[in-house]
Amino acid sequence: MTVEELQQRLRQFAQERSWEQFHTPKNLVMALAGEAGELLELFQWLTPDESAEIMADPQTAVQVRHEMADVLAYLLRLADVLQVDLLSALTDKIAVNGAKYPAELARGTARKYDQLGKGDK
Repeated sequence: MTVEELQQRLRQFAQERSWEQFHTPKNLVMALAGEAGELLELFQWLTPDESAEIMADPQTAVQVRHEMADVLAYLLRLADVLQVDLLSALTDKIAVNGAKYPAELARGTARKYDQLGKGDK
């Protein structure tokens, strides 16, 4: 299924319920943030090792999948309402990040782009 097909299914879902009135950019961004928070909550307080193994528990795995799907759904709806081509936007952003974080300077470090190439602090 393509991004456009998913957006069409979500658009139809909203139309069938007369929810377009609620799907303003502001409301969709707020819903997206809320769903990202619900996903975050599943990882809160886990150790790095526990977080890497979160999908091992079937019940928790279902919760993670559902929250990730909610985040994606709201992002797709927002992009649809704002007429943003997400694949093009991501392609552009990867290019921007490639310029900000050249591999030879960014490899193996979590430093922000404006700190790359500087000594350890």
